[in-house]
Amino acid sequence: MKLKLTAILLVLSLGISTAQQKKWTLEECVLYAVENNLTIDQFELDLENAKIDKSDALGNFLPNLNATTAGSSNTGFSINPTTNAPTTQTAYNVSGSINSNVTLFDGLRNVHQMNRAKLSAIASQYRLDNLIDDISLNVANAYLQVLSNKESLKVFRAQYAVTEQDLKRTKELVASGVVPKGDLLEIEATAANLEQQIVNGESLVLISRIGLAQLLQITEYENFDIADETFDIPPSDILSNSAKDIFNKALDWRNDIKFSETNVALAEKDLSIAKGGSYPSIAGFVNYGTRYSDQTKIPDSNGIPYTPSFRDQMWIFDGIAYGVQLSVPVFNGFTNKNNIKRSKISLEKAKLQFEQDKLDLESNIQQAYVDVTSFYKAYEAAEKTLEARRLANQYSKERFDVGLMNAFDYSQAQSRVDNAEAEVIRAKYNYIFRLKILEFYFGIPITLN
Repeated sequence: MKLKLTAILLVLSLGISTAQQKKWTLEECVLYAVENNLTIDQFELDLENAKIDKSDALGNFLPNLNATTAGSSNTGFSINPTTNAPTTQTAYNVSGSINSNVTLFDGLRNVHQMNRAKLSAIASQYRLDNLIDDISLNVANAYLQVLSNKESLKVFRAQYAVTEQDLKRTKELVASGVVPKGDLLEIEATAANLEQQIVNGESLVLISRIGLAQLLQITEYENFDIADETFDIPPSDILSNSAKDIFNKALDWRNDIKFSETNVALAEKDLSIAKGGSYPSIAGFVNYGTRYSDQTKIPDSNGIPYTPSFRDQMWIFDGIAYGVQLSVPVFNGFTNKNNIKRSKISLEKAKLQFEQDKLDLESNIQQAYVDVTSFYKAYEAAEKTLEARRLANQYSKERFDVGLMNAFDYSQAQSRVDNAEAEVIRAKYNYIFRLKILEFYFGIPITLN
């Protein structure tokens, strides 16, 4: 038994260890963020409400059906329900009815309300999808920030390893009297500076990991990490399309634009509903009713009054009423008129917002297009600078090794290489993120492949 328990605990501990060592990919991060975001949960509930509104609108076309019953006892003065004559006798009365009403015409408001409910459900779906788009972009940006910081940290550690070798060799040269002690102090200062950069780099990695975990709403920051991958510049032909082409493509699928456009259609339906309030309405009705009273007296076949039983009275005194009711709005304190005015204003606001959203989208795409071009040029320039710095540093190292350059000048050359490598990393990931944004506007899913 103890062996079995030990085996179970071992398996569980291995499973927990594996879960804690999980490395998240970008796709996993985006999927998890979408599935666990509280705002998305709220928008999904709004979508469910919109579907219920559709059911309400459908119910407006159907006749209603209601049943009522009442029992009463009168002591003292009352009206005899049979003769309608005053009486002071105690009477017990029961009445019941079933009635139904159906709207035949109401200025087409029911039709417009049904169409509005359908549009409202569509708008809620667009709003939900747009939120998912925004979350995907935010997660991608945070993910790339972690990658950038991790890659910078790797560079700092590699540079420190090289400096350690230089420090070891310089110590030997100082001990043998080949180079002055000042050179050793300069190399030690360079090593200390790199140690500080490593500490800062580790802090940036941690902070960026926590930022990404918070976007995913994961609280166990110490166990969260992304996959240890290095991404090169991904191939893309997005710039073969003009900014105008990307904008036209975005208009066809962007959920924020669809949401704004649907809001215009909703405002139009609201105006139609408001106008419908100015038309007459027609409703049909049917009512079945019956009653019982212990004071009811009717003559029998011999002409002698008697009180029929409860069951008999239900059949004797039942009746059906049906008809059509016309209601014409004549004056209601300017309510309908003002509702129409408000709806027209809301429609104009929705149209203006739609145009503004399109202008904002075009501006964002133009900016993204320029960013992709400029950040790629910045990346290319950083690559060329790094290559030049490496060649210069190699030349400096050769001079330093033979005593033709002091440690200060050599450390400055190495520092320039360090800065150039850090700039390449920043430029690379800045370019990748801008590229992914532009591709996303074109309808290409966010991946790093």
